[in-house]
Amino acid sequence: MKRIYQHIKEYLPFIFLAAIAIAIASFTIGKEIYGHREENLLSFAIVNFSGYLFFLLMPVELAFIYYLKAGIDPISLNAIAISTALCAQLADYYIGRSFSTRVIDRLVGRNRYEKAKEEIRKYGNVVIFVFNLLPLSSPVILLAAGMLKLNLKETLFYSLLGLLLKYSLISLFF
Repeated sequence: MKRIYQHIKEYLPFIFLAAIAIAIASFTIGKEIYGHREENLLSFAIVNFSGYLFFLLMPVELAFIYYLKAGIDPISLNAIAISTALCAQLADYYIGRSFSTRVIDRLVGRNRYEKAKEEIRKYGNVVIFVFNLLPLSSPVILLAAGMLKLNLKETLFYSLLGLLLKYSLISLFF
């Protein structure tokens, strides 16, 4: 009985995150797009924030272009995109930081974790910058940064640089 309780306790955070993801997807994401309603900054903020959570991988850059083409002010759209992305990535970082070594060992494996730890520590800031600049899975990188307990200020700084450059370039070209 105690062992069953331990397994439930270990998987409870994942179940909770899945429930949040389902609720967000069911009630908010793309509601204006699918319901043919007027696009606004609030709907974009919800979509963008959700897309930067590690458990909801979405092509947020396409949503950004969609809202940009819909006539939303580019400066406001950039500010919302960057701020909501950073807030979600901060959540990803702290979720990763809260994982115990036992959970990490089960999810990744000790050898793979140690090898990845060396690589991320060696190239961490460059990886964080590049993954935020390109349409890659930056939320997963921030989750890993939290698991590795990288410096939060540096991690957010390089995320911010990558996001600023990415969304500025998208705004210029679209």
